[in-house]
Amino acid sequence: MSIKQYDTLSNDAILQLAHQALQAYPACLHAEVKLLCRSENATLSVSTPQGRYALRIHRGDYHAKQDIESELHWLDALQAADICVPMAVSDRQGNRIQTLPLAEGGERYAVLFHWIEGDMLTDAVDPAAFRQLGRITAQLHHHSRRWQKPQAFRRIVWDHHTMVSPTGHWGDWRDVAGLAQSQHAVVEEALAHVGREMAAFGQSPDRYGLIHADLRLTNLLVHNGETRVIDFDDCGMGWYLHDLAAAISFIEHHPSAPQWVENWLTGYEQIAHVSDEELAMIPSMLIQRRIQLTAWVASHSETEMARSLGSRWAGDTVRLCHRYLEGASLPIGI
Repeated sequence: MSIKQYDTLSNDAILQLAHQALQAYPACLHAEVKLLCRSENATLSVSTPQGRYALRIHRGDYHAKQDIESELHWLDALQAADICVPMAVSDRQGNRIQTLPLAEGGERYAVLFHWIEGDMLTDAVDPAAFRQLGRITAQLHHHSRRWQKPQAFRRIVWDHHTMVSPTGHWGDWRDVAGLAQSQHAVVEEALAHVGREMAAFGQSPDRYGLIHADLRLTNLLVHNGETRVIDFDDCGMGWYLHDLAAAISFIEHHPSAPQWVENWLTGYEQIAHVSDEELAMIPSMLIQRRIQLTAWVASHSETEMARSLGSRWAGDTVRLCHRYLEGASLPIGI
């Protein structure tokens, strides 16, 4: 494998780091801590008599401290604009990012967030639920286009090279299990076509800016009719329509995927307009994201998410690439 991106720390080591981080928060000194999930980072539930929190421990070599601080600045601005998002908790020294040294050298960053209540939606919901997702995404984009970023603001860049090249943020799609050498050519042809499309489309401010970059149903909570967005860890500079492709992450091959896209666009149009030029780019955005995720599956093969995808993942990626090259209006679904 050309790149290893999954954090090799054991779950026990993650829990030890969590308790180390919580020493800086008087209200959490005797908290009940449970590991919820591991992906780009580890997310833990922190329960106290006074309330509940979410602790995020970043893996190494992904985000620098400045990048995390920039994420928190955007969350502050979104909250001020009445969009319900996670808010970081300051420790007794007024810091919102903990730097945790590792016994073997190196360090990890950790952030404690106020817990956000809500029910998480899944791909079993009515396709109309994607209208809600499209609508809240348009609200984020509306804010992004108008927000004046702090001078030191810096976030990860999501462009064609960083998403799908062999040296991309998530590794090389060629390393995914179940992909035969003979199948590389169709993926490479699809990527070459996408690259030309993206270069022609360009990165003007009306179509490229600060995005969530992972706004799928699992990062959307609904509580008493209010929509809440979580997990901004991958937020960065990218094409606004990448958030549409991200909405169906890992389930592009689902039979309902075309309906999900149509409903997402319906919801988005309630807040913001999608131009004809952007509509024409949707097939390329969708297949680019699928190949990006194929790289993620390769470099994160030890995660529960990657294991849950099964043995057909790579084959479905190749099938969708064929559909894209054949000119399908939406290279997704069965």
